[in-house]
Amino acid sequence: MIEAVENHMPEVIVIDEIGTEAEALAARTIAERGVQLIGTAHGNTLDNLIVNPTLSDLVGGIHAVTLSDEEAARRGTQKTVLERKAPPTFDAVIEILDINKLAIHHDVSQVVDAYLRGFVTAPEIRQLKPDGVVEVIAGQESYTHPDFVPPRLSTDRVAEAAIPYGRVLRIFPYGISRNKLERALHDLGLRAQIVKQTDQSDVVLTLKAHYRRDAGKFQDAVASGIPVHVVRSNTYQQILGALREVFNLSRISAEERALQAAQTAIEHVLQTSEPVELSPQSPYLRRLQHQLANQHQLHSQSVGVEPSRRLRISK
Repeated sequence: MIEAVENHMPEVIVIDEIGTEAEALAARTIAERGVQLIGTAHGNTLDNLIVNPTLSDLVGGIHAVTLSDEEAARRGTQKTVLERKAPPTFDAVIEILDINKLAIHHDVSQVVDAYLRGFVTAPEIRQLKPDGVVEVIAGQESYTHPDFVPPRLSTDRVAEAAIPYGRVLRIFPYGISRNKLERALHDLGLRAQIVKQTDQSDVVLTLKAHYRRDAGKFQDAVASGIPVHVVRSNTYQQILGALREVFNLSRISAEERALQAAQTAIEHVLQTSEPVELSPQSPYLRRLQHQLANQHQLHSQSVGVEPSRRLRISK
């Protein structure tokens, strides 16, 4: 005799190593049916998921939005900005810092929204002590919180937090060659605005000799939480290295850098209708850039010859 057994929806589903768009879509479908979902994905930080086009849907995904003139003026941004597309699949994200330490983002939607607007939200840090007690060693805080003061920076490097993806960084070069700075920004495919006053900037670049001689001029910047980054000499390579540290490029994979450059170019094309040529990339990275341009219904083609073959994006 066969006894009929009523089917029950599971209460919890665990997915290990989400790595494809199909798996990310399946995770969203599961979460939308009210099942508690636990999953793991490749990426050291929440920022890695946001800029990963394959996995970004796990935290709500991002897309370019064109604002009205009034709204752009109210926000103080360009007309085309990046925003979250949908509610995140996971309400909370936990970063494994080491075997006994975790970083917890309790409200993913809030963190992602702040990230896309250029603000950094520090996660809650929990550590397992040798006696088995879990200690909260840092609470979740945001740079936008009225009582939060960004940490002062050393004169040798800038803050550990990466510059938010899609954010136009304002740089005040004090004694730095503007031509070399513009060239380095272009070669790295970075998006930045060069300003003429410290109080208009997000970061100050200056030479070591200027910092030693005019240290008093930088005290207001440091007190206001504006990073002051010291460059040893006014050479292209030194400026290039400084920008790599400012944008934390050493922590970003080649794929993410190529996609960031493509996204910046896409926004420029959408705003101005002017074609943009990117920096030379390998065939694999150019294919990723092609795919991103196609998602925005833009034309893209590879131009030049190896090893200088690169992508050209246009309407």
